[in-house]
Amino acid sequence: MSYQSYKDLDIYQIAQKLAIEIHHLSMELPKYELYEQGSQIRRSSKSIVANIVEGFGRRRYKKEFIQFLTYVLASCDETKEHIELLYKTGSFKDEILYNYFIQKYSELGRKVSNFIKAVVKAHNKYDLSTGIRNHESGI
Repeated sequence: MSYQSYKDLDIYQIAQKLAIEIHHLSMELPKYELYEQGSQIRRSSKSIVANIVEGFGRRRYKKEFIQFLTYVLASCDETKEHIELLYKTGSFKDEILYNYFIQKYSELGRKVSNFIKAVVKAHNKYDLSTGIRNHESGI
């Protein structure tokens, strides 16, 4: 796992694209939802991106990296719940877009789960802060 920047991560690229799409979608909600659910869904979708970035910055520390990636999974679920509530309450009526976002956030969640597994495996193999195999470093 050799990434130069968080921008190289597939999960970051997907999350950022979706957050931008959610932002635009939320601005088209009815006025009574714009500042309540609209604000909530914007924050949860942007939180996914922010936690990927912050976690990547702590990637040398396995527990912290995984903790932030776990926050990403939670924010994915939260965003899906906001989408579902908006759809079921009739504030968001486009079934095609509803299905698109549910599918994309579900896919993102699976990718993040797989990424967490890869992080665990990489950290078990090497001490990322020193590049030394864990059995040699006493970890």
